[in-house]
This record gives sequence, structure tokens and C-alpha cells, in this order.
Amino acid sequence: MAAKISYADVETGTELPGAEFPVTRATLVQYAGASGDFNPIHWNERFAKAVGLPDVIAHGMFTMAEAVRVVTDWVGDPGAVVEYGVRFTKPVVVPDDDQGAVIEVSAKVGAKLDDQLVRVDLVARSAGQKVLGMSRAVVRLS
Repeated sequence: MAAKISYADVETGTELPGAEFPVTRATLVQYAGASGDFNPIHWNERFAKAVGLPDVIAHGMFTMAEAVRVVTDWVGDPGAVVEYGVRFTKPVVVPDDDQGAVIEVSAKVGAKLDDQLVRVDLVARSAGQKVLGMSRAVVRLS
């Protein structure tokens, strides 16, 4: 599958459609099973608080993966992402209630590079706080 977005049709500053991703304790247990990361800070409230966290927190790699979905949905081909990196700035705190937490992601084209590549800059927030810093993906367009 090739990228559905054309390099010629994209300018620096082009905004990608944003998205919101809900996260519940059940989501974290499912992710733990898929990833093999069963650290109790991701599912045991008593343990998380005992080590100084405000509550159970989402896995960093889960948060990172949810954020890049904005890019893969926009480009139409996950294989078009040739580079992706973030800094974890704040945890996504997931309370034990029906709502859980929400990861809100926005993104825009930060630069047009050579060889049909663009850099996409992402912003991920939860509970009003930026949870990822320096979140950038490099994507090959058609």
C-alpha cells in the first residue's frame, strides 16, 4: 500500500486531523497482555501510589503508539512512517472509573524534506498536560 497523500499537495504547516483516544484500566490490561509489560504501575493502584505516582499510568509505548495513529490514519499506510521518536514528559494517569483518561493528539507538517519525505510534529495531551515532547514522525509521501 502506498501513501494516499501526495508530497506536492502538502505544505509546511498543513494540519492533520486530530484525534482523541480513550484509555481505561481494561485497555491497559489488554496492552500488557499484548506487550508483555506487566509492570504493576500500569494496573495496581496501591503499588503505583506506593512508588510515588498519582495513580495507575498508561504504558509509555502505548501512549506513543496511540499518538502516531494520527499520522498513520492521515497518510493511509503505516509503512510510510520511516522514523518516529518522542520524549516522555508526563504520564497518562488512568483513574479507576468509567471514563478513564483521554489522549488528545494534534499534528502538523513541520518541514518538507528531500525524497518525498515530510516531518510531522505531534502534540499529545492528557488531562490538560503535554504527555509527549519532541514527538516527531518522518513520513514518505507519494
